[in-house]
Amino acid sequence: MLSYMRRTTIFIPEELDRDLQIYARQKGKPVASIVREAVAAYITDGAAGPALPSFTAAFDSGHTDTASKHDEILFGTLTPHGDAGPARTRRVSASAKTARQKARKR
Repeated sequence: MLSYMRRTTIFIPEELDRDLQIYARQKGKPVASIVREAVAAYITDGAAGPALPSFTAAFDSGHTDTASKHDEILFGTLTPHGDAGPARTRRVSASAKTARQKARKR
């Protein structure tokens, strides 16, 4: 079956064009043929979708409702921006603690 070829213009960096010309010459094929093969391979490989990370499903929590309760699970302990949260504690340096302890003993 003979299919109709359509002319397309693409813009590529000079370095890539130079590498493409060299590659085509080494393979003994026209640049257009190399580009067609590369685009077809890219589209075919992309059809399968991205590979899942190696750790996918490595940890099973045993819970089956995490999708429906995701907001509660992720944000259950947070408070909205305007609400007063727990009181903040102030860090005191060791020298300040020592000075306070000496003052109390007097």
